Amino acid sequence: MKKRMLALVLSGVLAVSMLAGCGSKGGEDAPAPAPEGDSQETEAPAASGAEGSVYYLNFKPEQGPDWEALAKVYTEETGVPVTVVTAASGQYETTLMSEMGKSGAPTLFQVNGPVGLANWKDYCYDLSGSAVYGELTSDAFALKDGDAALGIAYVVESYGIIVNKKLLEEAGYKVEDIQSFADLKKVAEDITARSSELGFAAFSSAGMDGSSDWRFKTHLANLPIYFEYQDEGIGSTEAIKGTYLDNYRAMWDLYINNSTCDPSQLSAKTGDDSLNEFLDGQAVFYQNGSWAYGDLTKNGTFTDDDLAMIPVYIGAGDEAKQGLCTGTENYWCVNSQADEKDIQATLDFLYWCVTSEQGTSSMANDMGFVIPFKSAVESQNLFVKQDAELTASGKTPVSWNFPTMPSEEWKNGVGSALTAYAADQTDANWEAVVSAFVDGWATEYQLANP
Repeated sequence: MKKRMLALVLSGVLAVSMLAGCGSKGGEDAPAPAPEGDSQETEAPAASGAEGSVYYLNFKPEQGPDWEALAKVYTEETGVPVTVVTAASGQYETTLMSEMGKSGAPTLFQVNGPVGLANWKDYCYDLSGSAVYGELTSDAFALKDGDAALGIAYVVESYGIIVNKKLLEEAGYKVEDIQSFADLKKVAEDITARSSELGFAAFSSAGMDGSSDWRFKTHLANLPIYFEYQDEGIGSTEAIKGTYLDNYRAMWDLYINNSTCDPSQLSAKTGDDSLNEFLDGQAVFYQNGSWAYGDLTKNGTFTDDDLAMIPVYIGAGDEAKQGLCTGTENYWCVNSQADEKDIQATLDFLYWCVTSEQGTSSMANDMGFVIPFKSAVESQNLFVKQDAELTASGKTPVSWNFPTMPSEEWKNGVGSALTAYAADQTDANWEAVVSAFVDGWATEYQLANP
Protein backbone atom coordinates (compact mmCIF):
# COMPACT_ATOMS: atom_id res chain seq x y z
CA MET A 1 0.00 0.00 0.00
CA LYS A 2 2.86 2.37 0.77
CA LYS A 3 4.26 1.69 -2.68
CA ARG A 4 0.88 2.58 -4.17
CA MET A 5 0.84 5.90 -2.31
CA LEU A 6 4.40 6.67 -3.39
CA ALA A 7 3.45 6.07 -7.00
CA LEU A 8 0.45 8.37 -6.66
CA VAL A 9 2.45 11.14 -5.06
CA LEU A 10 5.19 10.92 -7.67
CA SER A 11 2.64 11.02 -10.47
CA GLY A 12 1.10 14.06 -8.79
CA VAL A 13 4.23 16.06 -9.56
CA LEU A 14 3.11 16.18 -13.17
CA ALA A 15 -0.63 15.86 -12.62
CA VAL A 16 -3.30 18.43 -12.11
CA SER A 17 -6.88 17.73 -11.22
CA MET A 18 -8.46 14.69 -12.84
CA LEU A 19 -11.74 16.46 -12.25
CA ALA A 20 -13.55 19.00 -14.44
CA GLY A 21 -14.25 21.85 -12.07
CA CYS A 22 -17.96 22.27 -12.16
CA GLY A 23 -18.76 25.75 -11.12
CA SER A 24 -15.34 26.29 -9.62
CA LYS A 25 -14.32 29.79 -8.64
CA GLY A 26 -10.97 31.34 -7.95
CA GLY A 27 -7.64 31.17 -9.77
CA GLU A 28 -5.95 27.87 -10.44
CA ASP A 29 -2.91 28.91 -8.47
CA ALA A 30 -4.88 29.96 -5.40
CA PRO A 31 -3.76 27.92 -2.39
CA ALA A 32 -6.14 25.35 -0.97
CA PRO A 33 -7.42 26.28 2.48
CA ALA A 34 -5.70 24.30 5.20
CA PRO A 35 -7.54 22.40 7.91
CA GLU A 36 -7.29 23.66 11.45
CA GLY A 37 -4.08 22.63 13.16
CA ASP A 38 -0.48 22.26 12.04
CA SER A 39 -0.17 23.53 8.50
CA GLN A 40 2.66 21.10 7.85
CA GLU A 41 0.86 18.00 9.08
CA THR A 42 -2.93 17.83 8.77
CA GLU A 43 -4.51 16.09 11.73
CA ALA A 44 -8.23 15.34 11.95
CA PRO A 45 -9.46 17.01 15.14
CA ALA A 46 -10.03 14.80 18.14
CA ALA A 47 -13.47 14.66 19.71
CA SER A 48 -14.01 14.88 23.43
CA GLY A 49 -15.99 11.75 24.19
CA ALA A 50 -16.95 11.31 20.52
CA GLU A 51 -16.33 8.18 18.50
CA GLY A 52 -14.19 9.08 15.51
CA SER A 53 -14.05 12.20 13.38
CA VAL A 54 -14.61 13.24 9.79
CA TYR A 55 -12.35 15.12 7.39
CA TYR A 56 -14.08 15.95 4.09
CA LEU A 57 -11.92 17.18 1.21
CA ASN A 58 -14.57 19.03 -0.79
CA PHE A 59 -14.28 19.38 -4.56
CA LYS A 60 -16.84 22.11 -5.20
CA PRO A 61 -15.64 25.59 -4.12
CA GLU A 62 -19.03 27.20 -4.62
CA GLN A 63 -20.51 24.93 -1.93
CA GLY A 64 -17.60 25.18 0.52
CA PRO A 65 -19.31 27.58 2.97
CA ASP A 66 -22.51 25.50 2.86
CA TRP A 67 -20.62 22.31 3.73
CA GLU A 68 -18.84 24.09 6.56
CA ALA A 69 -22.15 25.30 7.98
CA LEU A 70 -23.71 21.85 7.69
CA ALA A 71 -20.69 20.25 9.35
CA LYS A 72 -21.00 22.69 12.26
CA VAL A 73 -24.65 21.72 12.78
CA TYR A 74 -23.76 18.03 12.76
CA THR A 75 -20.97 18.53 15.29
CA GLU A 76 -23.31 20.49 17.55
CA GLU A 77 -25.87 17.69 17.37
CA THR A 78 -23.55 14.73 17.77
CA GLY A 79 -20.28 15.95 19.21
CA VAL A 80 -18.44 14.35 16.28
CA PRO A 81 -15.89 16.78 14.76
CA VAL A 82 -16.27 17.33 11.02
CA THR A 83 -13.57 19.29 9.20
CA VAL A 84 -14.36 20.52 5.69
CA VAL A 85 -11.47 21.60 3.48
CA THR A 86 -12.16 22.89 -0.03
CA ALA A 87 -9.48 22.45 -2.67
CA ALA A 88 -8.66 25.41 -4.89
CA SER A 89 -10.07 25.48 -8.40
CA GLY A 90 -8.24 23.08 -10.68
CA GLN A 91 -6.20 21.65 -7.80
CA TYR A 92 -8.35 18.87 -6.38
CA GLU A 93 -6.28 15.88 -7.47
CA THR A 94 -3.03 17.53 -6.50
CA THR A 95 -4.46 18.50 -3.10
CA LEU A 96 -5.87 15.01 -2.58
CA MET A 97 -2.49 13.42 -3.30
CA SER A 98 -0.81 15.77 -0.87
CA GLU A 99 -3.37 15.26 1.90
CA MET A 100 -3.45 11.48 1.50
CA GLY A 101 0.27 11.43 2.17
CA LYS A 102 -0.19 12.95 5.64
CA SER A 103 -1.37 11.55 8.91
CA GLY A 104 -4.97 12.54 9.51
CA ALA A 105 -5.73 12.13 5.79
CA PRO A 106 -9.22 12.85 4.44
CA THR A 107 -11.78 10.28 5.51
CA LEU A 108 -14.13 11.46 2.76
CA PHE A 109 -13.02 12.46 -0.72
CA GLN A 110 -14.23 12.49 -4.31
CA VAL A 111 -13.43 10.85 -7.64
CA ASN A 112 -14.88 11.89 -10.97
CA GLY A 113 -15.85 8.52 -12.38
CA PRO A 114 -14.10 5.42 -13.72
CA VAL A 115 -10.90 7.27 -14.65
CA GLY A 116 -10.60 8.85 -11.21
CA LEU A 117 -11.51 5.58 -9.51
CA ALA A 118 -8.68 3.79 -11.30
CA ASN A 119 -6.23 6.06 -9.44
CA TRP A 120 -7.81 5.73 -6.02
CA LYS A 121 -9.61 2.39 -5.74
CA ASP A 122 -7.03 1.07 -3.27
CA TYR A 123 -8.21 3.82 -0.89
CA CYS A 124 -11.96 3.34 -1.40
CA TYR A 125 -14.02 1.59 1.25
CA ASP A 126 -16.67 -0.81 -0.07
CA LEU A 127 -19.92 1.03 0.59
CA SER A 128 -22.23 -1.73 -0.65
CA GLY A 129 -23.31 -2.81 2.83
CA SER A 130 -23.58 0.66 4.32
CA ALA A 131 -26.73 2.48 5.37
CA VAL A 132 -25.98 5.42 3.07
CA TYR A 133 -25.69 3.06 0.09
CA GLY A 134 -29.10 1.69 0.94
CA GLU A 135 -30.54 5.20 0.54
CA LEU A 136 -29.59 5.46 -3.16
CA THR A 137 -32.59 5.56 -5.47
CA SER A 138 -30.78 3.35 -7.99
CA ASP A 139 -27.66 1.22 -8.23
CA ALA A 140 -26.92 3.24 -11.37
CA PHE A 141 -25.58 5.94 -9.05
CA ALA A 142 -22.92 3.63 -7.62
CA LEU A 143 -19.38 3.52 -8.96
CA LYS A 144 -18.43 -0.13 -8.86
CA ASP A 145 -15.36 -2.30 -9.19
CA GLY A 146 -16.79 -5.77 -9.63
CA ASP A 147 -19.33 -6.22 -6.83
CA ALA A 148 -17.75 -3.56 -4.61
CA ALA A 149 -19.40 -0.13 -4.50
CA LEU A 150 -16.36 2.11 -4.14
CA GLY A 151 -18.13 5.40 -4.76
CA ILE A 152 -21.65 6.83 -4.70
CA ALA A 153 -22.92 9.81 -6.65
CA TYR A 154 -24.12 12.60 -4.38
CA VAL A 155 -25.45 15.15 -6.85
CA VAL A 156 -27.03 15.16 -10.29
CA GLU A 157 -26.51 18.44 -12.15
CA SER A 158 -27.32 20.07 -15.47
CA TYR A 159 -25.51 22.54 -17.65
CA GLY A 160 -26.37 24.47 -20.77
CA ILE A 161 -26.49 28.06 -21.97
CA ILE A 162 -27.90 30.42 -19.34
CA VAL A 163 -29.97 33.23 -20.86
CA ASN A 164 -30.68 36.76 -19.64
CA LYS A 165 -34.26 36.87 -20.89
CA LYS A 166 -34.59 40.64 -20.48
CA LEU A 167 -31.60 41.36 -22.69
CA LEU A 168 -32.73 38.78 -25.21
CA GLU A 169 -36.09 40.50 -25.43
CA GLU A 170 -34.39 43.89 -25.81
CA ALA A 171 -32.65 42.38 -28.83
CA GLY A 172 -36.05 41.38 -30.22
CA TYR A 173 -36.11 37.67 -29.41
CA LYS A 174 -37.57 35.19 -26.96
CA VAL A 175 -36.16 31.97 -25.56
CA GLU A 176 -38.67 30.05 -27.67
CA ASP A 177 -37.01 31.44 -30.82
CA ILE A 178 -33.89 29.34 -30.12
CA GLN A 179 -34.49 25.67 -30.84
CA SER A 180 -31.33 24.73 -32.73
CA PHE A 181 -27.75 25.73 -33.45
CA ALA A 182 -28.91 27.59 -36.57
CA ASP A 183 -31.35 29.61 -34.44
CA LEU A 184 -28.69 30.40 -31.86
CA LYS A 185 -26.19 31.44 -34.53
CA LYS A 186 -28.71 33.74 -36.16
CA VAL A 187 -29.57 35.44 -32.87
CA ALA A 188 -25.97 35.73 -31.65
CA GLU A 189 -24.65 37.18 -34.89
CA ASP A 190 -27.53 39.64 -35.09
CA ILE A 191 -26.78 40.83 -31.55
CA THR A 192 -23.10 41.23 -32.49
CA ALA A 193 -24.02 43.26 -35.56
CA ARG A 194 -26.06 45.62 -33.35
CA SER A 195 -23.93 45.46 -30.18
CA SER A 196 -23.04 49.17 -30.24
CA GLU A 197 -26.70 50.07 -30.49
CA LEU A 198 -27.85 47.47 -27.95
CA GLY A 199 -25.06 48.05 -25.44
CA PHE A 200 -24.31 44.37 -24.82
CA ALA A 201 -22.76 41.31 -26.47
CA ALA A 202 -24.16 37.88 -27.25
CA PHE A 203 -21.85 35.76 -25.06
CA SER A 204 -19.84 36.41 -21.93
CA SER A 205 -16.13 35.70 -22.34
CA ALA A 206 -15.06 32.11 -22.92
CA GLY A 207 -12.16 32.45 -20.50
CA MET A 208 -9.39 29.90 -20.86
CA ASP A 209 -7.54 30.30 -17.58
CA GLY A 210 -7.79 27.45 -15.06
CA SER A 211 -10.92 28.78 -13.35
CA SER A 212 -12.90 28.75 -16.59
CA ASP A 213 -11.36 26.53 -19.28
CA TRP A 214 -13.15 23.42 -17.98
CA ARG A 215 -16.34 24.87 -19.46
CA PHE A 216 -14.96 24.33 -22.96
CA LYS A 217 -12.22 21.68 -22.87
CA THR A 218 -14.52 19.46 -20.80
CA HIS A 219 -18.17 20.53 -20.81
CA LEU A 220 -18.40 21.79 -24.39
CA ALA A 221 -16.15 18.94 -25.51
CA ASN A 222 -18.71 16.54 -24.05
CA LEU A 223 -21.08 17.30 -26.92
CA PRO A 224 -19.02 15.87 -29.82
CA ILE A 225 -18.15 12.89 -27.62
CA TYR A 226 -21.81 12.32 -26.72
CA PHE A 227 -22.99 12.33 -30.34
CA GLU A 228 -20.17 10.03 -31.44
CA TYR A 229 -20.96 7.60 -28.63
CA GLN A 230 -24.62 7.69 -29.67
CA ASP A 231 -23.71 6.84 -33.26
CA GLU A 232 -21.40 4.02 -32.22
CA GLY A 233 -23.64 2.66 -29.46
CA ILE A 234 -20.81 2.83 -26.91
CA GLY A 235 -20.19 4.35 -23.49
CA SER A 236 -16.43 4.77 -23.74
CA THR A 237 -13.62 4.25 -26.22
CA GLU A 238 -9.88 3.83 -26.45
CA ALA A 239 -9.80 5.90 -29.66
CA ILE A 240 -12.19 8.76 -30.38
CA LYS A 241 -12.86 9.36 -34.08
CA GLY A 242 -13.71 13.05 -33.89
CA THR A 243 -16.81 12.70 -36.08
CA TYR A 244 -18.39 15.87 -34.72
CA LEU A 245 -15.34 18.12 -34.38
CA ASP A 246 -16.54 20.39 -37.20
CA ASN A 247 -19.62 21.02 -35.05
CA TYR A 248 -17.38 21.67 -32.05
CA ARG A 249 -15.47 24.23 -34.11
CA ALA A 250 -18.65 25.95 -35.26
CA MET A 251 -19.84 26.34 -31.67
CA TRP A 252 -16.45 27.51 -30.43
CA ASP A 253 -16.34 30.07 -33.26
CA LEU A 254 -19.78 31.29 -32.25
CA TYR A 255 -18.71 31.75 -28.63
CA ILE A 256 -15.43 33.55 -29.25
CA ASN A 257 -16.47 35.76 -32.17
CA ASN A 258 -19.69 37.05 -30.60
CA SER A 259 -18.37 37.86 -27.17
CA THR A 260 -17.62 40.66 -24.72
CA CYS A 261 -13.91 40.58 -25.62
CA ASP A 262 -11.51 39.97 -28.47
CA PRO A 263 -10.65 36.27 -28.85
CA SER A 264 -6.97 37.03 -28.35
CA GLN A 265 -7.74 38.02 -24.73
CA LEU A 266 -9.29 34.70 -23.71
CA SER A 267 -6.13 33.14 -22.28
CA ALA A 268 -6.26 35.62 -19.39
CA LYS A 269 -10.01 35.70 -18.85
CA THR A 270 -11.28 33.98 -15.70
CA GLY A 271 -14.46 32.32 -14.57
CA ASP A 272 -15.22 35.36 -12.43
CA ASP A 273 -14.80 37.61 -15.46
CA SER A 274 -17.40 35.63 -17.36
CA LEU A 275 -19.79 35.54 -14.39
CA ASN A 276 -19.43 39.25 -13.67
CA GLU A 277 -19.99 40.19 -17.31
CA PHE A 278 -23.26 38.28 -17.19
CA LEU A 279 -24.23 39.76 -13.82
CA ASP A 280 -23.49 43.26 -15.12
CA GLY A 281 -25.73 42.85 -18.16
CA GLN A 282 -22.88 42.82 -20.65
CA ALA A 283 -23.97 39.58 -22.32
CA VAL A 284 -27.14 37.65 -23.13
CA PHE A 285 -25.66 34.14 -22.95
CA TYR A 286 -23.39 32.40 -20.43
CA GLN A 287 -22.41 28.72 -20.61
CA ASN A 288 -22.57 27.21 -17.14
CA GLY A 289 -24.60 24.87 -14.98
CA SER A 290 -27.21 24.54 -12.29
CA TRP A 291 -24.46 25.12 -9.69
CA ALA A 292 -24.27 28.76 -10.88
CA TYR A 293 -27.84 29.50 -9.81
CA GLY A 294 -26.84 30.81 -6.38
CA ASP A 295 -24.21 33.14 -7.83
CA LEU A 296 -26.78 34.65 -10.17
CA THR A 297 -29.57 35.15 -7.62
CA LYS A 298 -27.95 35.53 -4.19
CA ASN A 299 -27.80 39.33 -4.23
CA GLY A 300 -31.09 39.82 -6.02
CA THR A 301 -29.37 40.58 -9.32
CA PHE A 302 -31.66 38.13 -11.10
CA THR A 303 -34.96 36.53 -10.25
CA ASP A 304 -36.27 33.31 -11.74
CA ASP A 305 -38.32 35.37 -14.17
CA ASP A 306 -35.13 36.87 -15.60
CA LEU A 307 -33.33 33.62 -16.41
CA ALA A 308 -33.56 30.45 -18.46
CA MET A 309 -31.24 27.63 -19.47
CA ILE A 310 -31.28 26.26 -23.00
CA PRO A 311 -29.42 23.25 -24.45
CA VAL A 312 -25.90 23.56 -25.85
CA TYR A 313 -26.75 23.08 -29.51
CA ILE A 314 -23.90 22.21 -31.89
CA GLY A 315 -25.91 21.34 -34.99
CA ALA A 316 -25.86 17.58 -34.39
CA GLY A 317 -28.50 14.96 -33.67
CA ASP A 318 -32.22 15.63 -33.37
CA GLU A 319 -32.11 19.13 -31.89
CA ALA A 320 -35.89 19.28 -31.58
CA LYS A 321 -35.60 16.59 -28.92
CA GLN A 322 -32.37 17.70 -27.24
CA GLY A 323 -32.42 18.54 -23.55
CA LEU A 324 -29.84 19.93 -21.16
CA CYS A 325 -26.58 18.14 -20.38
CA THR A 326 -27.49 16.23 -17.21
CA GLY A 327 -25.48 13.78 -15.14
CA THR A 328 -22.79 13.53 -12.52
CA GLU A 329 -19.06 13.14 -12.12
CA ASN A 330 -19.22 13.70 -8.37
CA TYR A 331 -18.74 10.48 -6.37
CA TRP A 332 -18.14 10.27 -2.64
CA CYS A 333 -15.49 7.80 -1.52
CA VAL A 334 -14.65 6.86 2.06
CA ASN A 335 -10.97 6.35 2.83
CA SER A 336 -10.50 2.65 3.55
CA GLN A 337 -7.07 3.36 5.09
CA ALA A 338 -8.54 5.57 7.82
CA ASP A 339 -9.05 4.42 11.41
CA GLU A 340 -12.13 2.22 11.77
CA LYS A 341 -13.78 4.72 14.13
CA ASP A 342 -13.23 7.50 11.60
CA ILE A 343 -14.64 5.34 8.81
CA GLN A 344 -17.79 4.71 10.84
CA ALA A 345 -18.03 8.39 11.79
CA THR A 346 -17.81 9.30 8.11
CA LEU A 347 -20.48 6.77 7.13
CA ASP A 348 -22.74 8.12 9.88
CA PHE A 349 -22.19 11.70 8.70
CA LEU A 350 -23.07 10.79 5.11
CA TYR A 351 -26.21 8.97 6.22
CA TRP A 352 -27.27 12.02 8.24
CA CYS A 353 -26.62 14.31 5.25
CA VAL A 354 -28.92 12.36 2.94
CA THR A 355 -31.68 11.44 5.40
CA SER A 356 -32.04 14.21 8.00
CA GLU A 357 -34.22 17.25 7.49
CA GLN A 358 -31.25 19.55 8.06
CA GLY A 359 -28.96 17.68 5.69
CA THR A 360 -31.40 17.18 2.83
CA SER A 361 -32.78 20.72 2.99
CA SER A 362 -29.27 22.19 3.00
CA MET A 363 -28.24 20.13 -0.01
CA ALA A 364 -31.40 21.07 -1.88
CA ASN A 365 -31.88 24.70 -0.89
CA ASP A 366 -28.45 26.00 0.08
CA MET A 367 -26.35 23.97 -2.34
CA GLY A 368 -29.00 23.66 -5.06
CA PHE A 369 -28.43 19.93 -5.43
CA VAL A 370 -30.62 17.20 -6.81
CA ILE A 371 -29.43 14.25 -4.76
CA PRO A 372 -30.06 10.62 -5.83
CA PHE A 373 -31.28 9.51 -2.40
CA LYS A 374 -34.71 8.43 -1.18
CA SER A 375 -35.21 11.33 1.24
CA ALA A 376 -34.24 14.04 -1.25
CA VAL A 377 -35.94 17.43 -0.92
CA GLU A 378 -37.13 18.98 -4.15
CA SER A 379 -34.67 21.65 -5.22
CA GLN A 380 -35.89 25.20 -5.73
CA ASN A 381 -33.10 25.76 -8.25
CA LEU A 382 -34.66 27.17 -11.43
CA PHE A 383 -32.30 25.32 -13.74
CA VAL A 384 -33.02 22.00 -12.02
CA LYS A 385 -36.73 22.63 -12.53
CA GLN A 386 -36.21 23.52 -16.18
CA ASP A 387 -34.28 20.31 -16.75
CA ALA A 388 -37.20 18.35 -15.29
CA GLU A 389 -39.67 20.28 -17.44
CA LEU A 390 -37.70 19.68 -20.62
CA THR A 391 -37.43 15.97 -19.86
CA ALA A 392 -41.14 15.74 -19.06
CA SER A 393 -41.91 17.39 -22.41
CA GLY A 394 -40.07 14.64 -24.27
CA LYS A 395 -36.60 16.15 -24.56
CA THR A 396 -33.69 13.75 -24.11
CA PRO A 397 -30.99 14.89 -21.68
CA VAL A 398 -27.44 14.80 -23.03
CA SER A 399 -25.47 12.42 -20.82
CA TRP A 400 -22.21 13.38 -19.15
CA ASN A 401 -19.56 11.41 -21.03
CA PHE A 402 -16.57 13.50 -20.03
CA PRO A 403 -15.68 11.20 -17.10
CA THR A 404 -14.48 8.86 -19.88
CA MET A 405 -11.93 11.42 -21.09
CA PRO A 406 -8.63 9.56 -20.72
CA SER A 407 -6.75 12.04 -18.53
CA GLU A 408 -6.40 15.59 -17.31
CA GLU A 409 -3.43 15.92 -19.63
CA TRP A 410 -5.75 15.23 -22.55
CA LYS A 411 -8.04 18.04 -21.43
CA ASN A 412 -5.10 20.39 -21.04
CA GLY A 413 -3.90 19.59 -24.56
CA VAL A 414 -7.32 20.35 -26.00
CA GLY A 415 -7.56 23.53 -23.92
CA SER A 416 -4.17 24.82 -25.06
CA ALA A 417 -5.04 24.14 -28.69
CA LEU A 418 -8.42 25.89 -28.34
CA THR A 419 -6.70 28.94 -26.86
CA ALA A 420 -4.12 29.09 -29.65
CA TYR A 421 -6.85 28.73 -32.25
CA ALA A 422 -8.92 31.50 -30.67
CA ALA A 423 -6.00 33.91 -31.04
CA ASP A 424 -5.38 32.95 -34.68
CA GLN A 425 -8.34 31.21 -36.29
CA THR A 426 -6.64 29.35 -39.15
CA ASP A 427 -7.42 25.90 -40.47
CA ALA A 428 -3.92 24.83 -39.47
CA ASN A 429 -4.54 25.87 -35.87
CA TRP A 430 -7.83 24.01 -35.86
CA GLU A 431 -6.04 20.91 -37.08
CA ALA A 432 -3.96 21.21 -33.92
CA VAL A 433 -7.22 21.06 -31.92
CA VAL A 434 -8.27 17.96 -33.88
CA SER A 435 -4.90 16.35 -33.23
CA ALA A 436 -5.08 17.12 -29.52
CA PHE A 437 -8.60 15.68 -29.42
CA VAL A 438 -8.09 12.53 -31.49
CA ASP A 439 -4.39 11.67 -31.35
CA GLY A 440 -4.12 12.92 -27.78
CA TRP A 441 -7.00 10.68 -26.73
CA ALA A 442 -5.34 7.54 -28.12
CA THR A 443 -2.00 8.44 -26.55
CA GLU A 444 -3.39 9.24 -23.11
CA TYR A 445 -5.64 6.19 -23.11
CA GLN A 446 -2.69 3.92 -23.77
CA LEU A 447 -0.67 5.58 -21.02
CA ALA A 448 -3.53 5.08 -18.57
CA ASN A 449 -4.20 1.50 -19.72
CA PRO A 450 -0.81 -0.06 -20.52
